[in-house]
Amino acid sequence: MIRPRRIAILTHSTNPRGGVVHALELGDALVRQGHSVTVFAPDPTQSGFFRQTLCRTVGIPAAPVERSLRSMVQTRIADYVRYFERADNRRFDVWHAQDGISGNALANLKRRKLIRGFARTVHHVDSFEDETVNALQIRGIKAADRLFAVSGLWRDFLAREFGRKAAVVGNGVDATRFAQRTDQTDRELRDSLDLTPDMRVFLAVGGVEERKNTIRLLQAFQILHARYPASRLVIAGGASILDHDAYQARFSSVLAQDKALADAVIRTGPLHHRLMPALFRAAATMVFPSIREGFGLVVLEALASGVPVVTSHIPPFTEYLGRNDVLWCDPFDARSIAAAMVDSLDRTRRASLIDSGAAIAARHDWANTARDHLAGYEELSEPAHA
Repeated sequence: MIRPRRIAILTHSTNPRGGVVHALELGDALVRQGHSVTVFAPDPTQSGFFRQTLCRTVGIPAAPVERSLRSMVQTRIADYVRYFERADNRRFDVWHAQDGISGNALANLKRRKLIRGFARTVHHVDSFEDETVNALQIRGIKAADRLFAVSGLWRDFLAREFGRKAAVVGNGVDATRFAQRTDQTDRELRDSLDLTPDMRVFLAVGGVEERKNTIRLLQAFQILHARYPASRLVIAGGASILDHDAYQARFSSVLAQDKALADAVIRTGPLHHRLMPALFRAAATMVFPSIREGFGLVVLEALASGVPVVTSHIPPFTEYLGRNDVLWCDPFDARSIAAAMVDSLDRTRRASLIDSGAAIAARHDWANTARDHLAGYEELSEPAHA
């Protein structure tokens, strides 16, 4: 039996990004299993994490940053190191980084012998133009004593590119929140976005980003909208610490060329945590043609909500979704995305997709994800500072 541990989980942001959701859900699941968990993140506004948790959360003081990505990354690493230099802030048995920023911070603490070692979860690996940022990303992986990956895709990448073994821990979904049953938030959400019952709503989650493939999604919706003028594309989220301005400018230029299309696209930005389940239920279909993903947590949230999904026929999606579980598309072909969106409206097909989606969601429990971490935690555990 694994004895209770004091676990520090470090992530890069307090905003509702996939990796942050993973960190908080992992923390809550570990608390339910008897461990003491604190999730940390730099918090420039000192407004706290986007939702309440069972685990303890701490927003560490964050210094002002310049516009450049390099400055932001280096500053946030320094913020973390400055906070954990104090012995009173290091009373943990296990240290666990969820990203490159926190991975580098823990690597610095390890080099200075302030901690013995740490685990690192790899959600995905990016390619940055800035060589310094790329080098830090690599260091944040290589310096870790134990690696976790959220999918086989990234486990294999770590073996191929770094010669490192990683345990696949996957993701889960909170079925008590993301469910088909409606409540008062459904009306609130529809009223706030001016969505009427006659509208076919297609939902994209993650904001306007290149790796989310949002421009091709927009082009696909343009094809569909010509056939279904009452349809709407709702793009939610986008609270990223990275700079997506250039890609978003290209997205806006496509919209500017078609007023009818522009009127049919709704960009919500980050929505309040309590409204997210209702947002999924408001959709006819969730469309997620991402071209680079760690796991695709929002796919599980849609399936648990009874919403058919259109997604890319590439890993990691093909690892946990079967041939008939979702509607597959070629993410590099807007016509393929549009065809899958149209197919998702077929009543018979929808009934089958909703049934299989519920079964998939039921198999992905955060408790299992938490248990898959315990052997690695046991290896890393050290006597906490008194």
